[in-house]
Amino acid sequence: MAPARAQFAMVPAPLPPALQPSQAESDADYRAEAAKHLYATYPMRVYKGKMPPLLYGVAIVETEIDAEGNLIDVRIRRPPAAPEVGPWIVQMIRKAAPFPPPAKLGKAVYQDIWLVHKGGNFQLDTLTEGQH
Repeated sequence: MAPARAQFAMVPAPLPPALQPSQAESDADYRAEAAKHLYATYPMRVYKGKMPPLLYGVAIVETEIDAEGNLIDVRIRRPPAAPEVGPWIVQMIRKAAPFPPPAKLGKAVYQDIWLVHKGGNFQLDTLTEGQH
């Protein structure tokens, strides 16, 4: 197994953040709250600073959340070039549930771009610090 692939063999244990109902009035607004939830759940895996120019994986992921904050579905809309990264992202999202309940929306469907470093850390396009 290549060194980079080993980083994606196991999903880290999530930290359970305190959940407050979302005040988002659109799926786009909810996307930012969901990104903050994922960062709070996996602080040990968030890449700090600007990402390097060549990323190990980039994926567009669609996530659907019900009125209680439970995960309905997660779909990879654009798979990353590294095949092990897609299932790793899906499992991270699944383990991060429940999400903030989208109180004003009833349910939320949002897309985000996962930017993944070969070391197994990530940033979300919504909260990215940019790239070198």
